[in-house]
Amino acid sequence: MPNKCVMDSKRLSANVQSNRNTDLTQSTEDDPLIDGPLISKDALESSIKREFQKLPTAWTAGLLMVVHVVLVGLCVTLAVVCVLVGNHAEECEVALSGLDTVAAVLLAKTALWLLVFLFERCVQHQHSMARRRGYLRFYRVTRELQHMPLLIHSAGNAAVLVVMAPSSILDKRVRNLSVYLLIVIICVELLASIICLTKYTVHVLRFNKQSPSPDVSEEEHSHTFSAGTSVTRTETGFRDGSSLEEVVEKQADLIEYLKQHNTQLSKRLLALSSQQARA
Repeated sequence: MPNKCVMDSKRLSANVQSNRNTDLTQSTEDDPLIDGPLISKDALESSIKREFQKLPTAWTAGLLMVVHVVLVGLCVTLAVVCVLVGNHAEECEVALSGLDTVAAVLLAKTALWLLVFLFERCVQHQHSMARRRGYLRFYRVTRELQHMPLLIHSAGNAAVLVVMAPSSILDKRVRNLSVYLLIVIICVELLASIICLTKYTVHVLRFNKQSPSPDVSEEEHSHTFSAGTSVTRTETGFRDGSSLEEVVEKQADLIEYLKQHNTQLSKRLLALSSQQARA
C-alpha cells in the first residue's frame, strides 16, 4: 500500500512538471521574443528623435518688411507728387491709366493687407507644427507676435475708412486734409509693423540658432542638473501670483505632446518587435 502511494505521488509530480513544461513551451511560442535580445534604448530613441527643423518664417518676415517699405514709399511719393504738389497731375493720370491717385494708394494698401493676411496664416501654420513637435514655450512666447501685424494693418484700414468717408468735408475745411491724414496713417502703420516684425524675426532667428530640444527634454536635463547640484527648482503646479488659465494651458499642451510622443513610441516599438520576431 505505501508503495502504491509513492508511485501515485511520483506520477502526480511528473504530470505537474509536464504541465509546467507545456505552459512554458506555449508561453515561448506565444511570445517569440522571450529568449531574444531586448530592444536597446538607443535604437528606440534614435528612431523617435527627429532632427531639429528650423522655422522658415524669418526670411518671410524680412521679405514682408521690404515689400511694406517699398509700397509705403511709392504711396507717399504718389500722394505728394500727384496730389499735394499738383504740378504733375496730368503725368500721374497718364502713368496710372486714368486711375485716381488716392484710389491707387487705397488699392496698394488693400494688396498689402492681403499679403499680411497670408503671412499670418503661414506663421500660424508653422508655429502650430512647432507646437506639435514639443516647443510649447516658444509657441507661447511668440503667440501674440503672430497676430500683431494683421491687427496693426486691420486697425490701419479702419482708420483709413474713418478718414476717407468724410473726405469731402475734411477737404473743405483744410485743403487735402484727408490725404495728409492718409499719409500719417500709413506711416504710423509702417513704423508699428516694422517694430513688430523685427521683434518676431529676432525671436525666430534665436530659436533657429539655438536648435533646442523639445521642452520635455529640456526640463529633464534641468531637473537632472538641479538634482546634481542640490538645487530644487521647478515650475510645475499652481502657486500664488500665477495664472490658473496659463497653468491649465501648459498642462494641456504638454499632455497633447506626450500623447503624440507615446503614439510614435508605441508604433516604433511594435515595428522593432516584429523585426526581431522575423529574425
